[in-house]
Amino acid sequence: MNAQNVDAPSAYFLAEVSNEIETHTLSLLVDNEPGVLARVIGLFSGRGYNIDSLTVSETEHEKHLSRITIVTTGTPMIIEQIRHQLDRLVPVHRVTDLTVRARRANQDKPLERELALIKVAGDGDKRLEALRLGDAFRATVIDATTDHFVFEITGRTSKIEQFIAIMKPLGLVEVSRTGVAAVQRGPEGL
Repeated sequence: MNAQNVDAPSAYFLAEVSNEIETHTLSLLVDNEPGVLARVIGLFSGRGYNIDSLTVSETEHEKHLSRITIVTTGTPMIIEQIRHQLDRLVPVHRVTDLTVRARRANQDKPLERELALIKVAGDGDKRLEALRLGDAFRATVIDATTDHFVFEITGRTSKIEQFIAIMKPLGLVEVSRTGVAAVQRGPEGL
């Protein structure tokens, strides 16, 4: 009565499922109104998903729309589930997985940049070495005194991480980061 034919063809076994953890950049276009960010973040926290980076800003003033850029990690199935759940939220107009779009266009990643302000305190050789390395990383000194300075650096997250690691032994005091801002390559928009 409940006999199952294991060899019978089934659509459930046609798609290959990957359990490899991936990092994806999601871009959301949402209404710029109170509570929207809390609803988006609540979706992540309520289901135990992690957010690696989050940036939000109003991008279309006339339409009162904001863009939320989220970097998250998970299996492809989890990322797809996140995307579909975000798409169902009422104030969300569009959800785009920029990582998937880049892959479809045979590109490694979408264009992603981050800004960091990095305070370093030191004197003598350590100070000179920090300034030399800041120049090599194209970081700009935006504040300086005789005992500290603040670098402004823009680039990929990996570049920011590398610069922070190099500054630690030279007197790193404080770091403030914006989070990732991202757009897809090519002439199309969201």
